[in-house]
Amino acid sequence: MMNRINLERVLVVDEDPDVLDQMAREILKPMGYRVATAGDAGSAIQQALQFGPDLIIASLTLPGLSGKDLLVALRSQGTDVPMLVTAPAGMEADAIQAFRLGAHDYLVKPLREAEVVAALERVIKEIRLRREHRQLAQQLAESNRQLERRVRELTTLFGLGKTVTSTTHQGQLFAKLIEGSLYVTEADMGWVLVRKEGSDDLFLRAEKNLPQKLRTRISEPWDDGVSSLVMLSGEALAIHGEGISKFKLSTFASAALIAPIRVKDQPIGVLCVARTAQNPFSERQLVMLEAVADYASISLVNARLFQALESRAHRLEQQIRHSIGGIQVDTDWLEDIHRNLRAARGEIQLLRDEDQSSSGPALQTVSQDLEAVISKLAAVIADQDEDTGLG
Repeated sequence: MMNRINLERVLVVDEDPDVLDQMAREILKPMGYRVATAGDAGSAIQQALQFGPDLIIASLTLPGLSGKDLLVALRSQGTDVPMLVTAPAGMEADAIQAFRLGAHDYLVKPLREAEVVAALERVIKEIRLRREHRQLAQQLAESNRQLERRVRELTTLFGLGKTVTSTTHQGQLFAKLIEGSLYVTEADMGWVLVRKEGSDDLFLRAEKNLPQKLRTRISEPWDDGVSSLVMLSGEALAIHGEGISKFKLSTFASAALIAPIRVKDQPIGVLCVARTAQNPFSERQLVMLEAVADYASISLVNARLFQALESRAHRLEQQIRHSIGGIQVDTDWLEDIHRNLRAARGEIQLLRDEDQSSSGPALQTVSQDLEAVISKLAAVIADQDEDTGLG
């Protein structure tokens, strides 16, 4: 005999109370089925709606509406319950009509227990197979939905990775990270809190769907009551129900996820998502939020590196400009000396032409030395002009 773990419901419909008693008390209940009975089609329809049977055993000779009429009435109401029909010998034509209307089997009265059990087991086996097929189809559909969801989650994370490496505007970056967080966690709202250097306060850097009074606090310090605890522990936190009621979050959220944003293993901020409904987040959603928080960490590190490089480039530019300015001053000074030396050379030449005394050889020597200095100075000036592009 088959295992009755599922405790199928059987509705027996017959005009004969003895048949109802035999079927219910002597056959079906001992086999472990839950049983309901009805003496006419009207009562049977009512029982079918209330009891929700898995199988109906109905007489074709019911008073008023027959068993065939009952079958048609149930089908018209969208009830697709398998039905066994019973009738005295000689009603084979009616049984064939019942089969055409959807009956599963036909039992001849007087009913024999062995025949009833055999027919019942066949139909119940079919019912269970259908139920298993339905469950498998539902599980397959759910698995497909979950797979599609995983693919979309991975696509979202991949897109966030590209955003982190290609966007330097911190506000735009945080907005994208929050949108991704809401998608992968199926949350209603999200926000980012970051601690400023030299301060213990957390500042609201970005948000989506927060209450209006909080949206105006962008770039201002704000403590939601839970994020500071996550900053201390360095571990992600899922909170809902009575646990969240002790914190400020409970004024606008019934469930929340908070993941730390770390730089060199030190929390510098938090990424938060929340729901208004009392629907706790799953462990997988917590893992997904941590993945997005890692992207937020990368974005903050990249932003700090970019700022450092930009500052260094600015300082270098200032140094280069200062150096070029200094070279220009030196070049002007050298050119001035060069002009003065040339003037001195001219004066010495005049003295040589006018003075034919013994000082002439000495002036000749001075003139030659001066000429050498002028030549070297001219070469230095030319080199400076070439190096600075000022020539």
